[in-house]
Amino acid sequence: MIVLATLNARYIHASLGLRYLFANMGELEADTDIMEFIIGDRPADIVEKLLAKSPRIIGLGVYIWNAEETLKVVELLKQVAPEIKVVLGGPEVSHECEEQAIVALADHVICGPGDLAFAALCRDILKGEAAPRIIRPEMPDLKDIALPYRLYTDHDIAHRLIYVEASRGCPFKCEFCLSALDKTAWPYELERFLAEMDALYRRGARHFKFVDRTFNLNVKASLRILEFFLERLDETLFLHFEVIPDHLPDPLKEALARFPEGSLQLEIGVQTFDPEVQSLISRRQDNDKTAANLRWLREHTGAHIHADLIAGLPGEDLTSFALGFDRLVKLDPQEIQVGILKRLRGAPIARHTVTADMHYSPHPPYTVVRTGRLDFATLQRINRYARYWDLVGNSGRFSVTRPLLLSDTPFERFMAFSDWLYATTGKTHQLALDRLYDWVYRWLTEQGGVPAEAAHEAVAADFHASGTRSIPPFLQATTAPIPPRIKSDPGHAPKRQARHLAD
Repeated sequence: MIVLATLNARYIHASLGLRYLFANMGELEADTDIMEFIIGDRPADIVEKLLAKSPRIIGLGVYIWNAEETLKVVELLKQVAPEIKVVLGGPEVSHECEEQAIVALADHVICGPGDLAFAALCRDILKGEAAPRIIRPEMPDLKDIALPYRLYTDHDIAHRLIYVEASRGCPFKCEFCLSALDKTAWPYELERFLAEMDALYRRGARHFKFVDRTFNLNVKASLRILEFFLERLDETLFLHFEVIPDHLPDPLKEALARFPEGSLQLEIGVQTFDPEVQSLISRRQDNDKTAANLRWLREHTGAHIHADLIAGLPGEDLTSFALGFDRLVKLDPQEIQVGILKRLRGAPIARHTVTADMHYSPHPPYTVVRTGRLDFATLQRINRYARYWDLVGNSGRFSVTRPLLLSDTPFERFMAFSDWLYATTGKTHQLALDRLYDWVYRWLTEQGGVPAEAAHEAVAADFHASGTRSIPPFLQATTAPIPPRIKSDPGHAPKRQARHLAD
């Protein structure tokens, strides 16, 4: 009678939110099913598969990455099966919902945590009782929420990311984030949570992605979780945590240092090093502690560090962003995620729209397109920069070459490379890997001031380590023998992270 569905960004992503709803259906669980799609699926195919279940109620999880595609699904559902009750939930429809076309089509919208509210609404609908169209539930007591981890199938465990959370919410008020609306962070009862992790581990789960906004907020709980996994450490365990960059007390450092290389990824949200911008967006961050902790993590642990910067924040110009990027490069995280500010519905960043002259795309993901400090053309350049940086700087495919690309002025030099690459190719996607090696070599020698011999040696070394089959043109022209391809051992880590292990 009830189908819970969403459109994931990729097949490897398994929806934790749907599984929470399913786990809390109570007596309706036997009449409920989960169906997951990806955003590349055709709306007509999705609707056909949904209707094949003959549901009376369809609950759809709506997120910034699937909002447009989900709208098409709902539009078609209402044309071919208007009698089915469509219930929306998720962060994209939890704020500013009245102005959204998808909300106008839906029968009910749950604006907020739906763990218990969705089941209660389904009971009312099935009994024929009146129910509000817009429902705004309070955060339930976490003790009352059934945990969803038993609902990961053996296939999920073998082939998909396993998302888990030891807590919800965030006490910080960074205005670009929806978590700024939370009053605090709510932890799950730790032994109950760890019992669920043990059950997953016994079933074969080895990759655990924690979605906690602030994993190291409660150091005592963080230590207990780390010790739990250290006791179960094997050659395939891989953990992902998001951590506060300026809060790493010694006991936590000691635990992190015990994990072998390739078993741990830490996502560290630096976002900006500019104190004035931090103050403007209500972000509390000790920059010196952040830098010291990043340096310590790189020197004393085997963790893969994924550090985030956001371009386009209110009050930040190209110069201040470049300074932050250069500072982060010197701290040497394996990956620097250059993100472009997005105006999430409901996020307090909206208060700067007039004062900072902020303009956003009207379509998801609502990326900033102009600010009082950055014009449209400059933000377009930064968007291309972010794409090329991910292909070259973050991918691990250019670990030998990257220092030549960056030199003493990392942002300035890579921006010059980015501008040249776009002028040369006219595109940011569908760049063949063998050609990318060739373009990097050409820029180094033609624009970057690097001697041909040094550039050839570095780019050739990276190419040979990559396992790429097609020989780039600059290597085809050489008379030197081409060494055999070298395949790296991924060890604990996923393929992308494994490329950085030799750094």
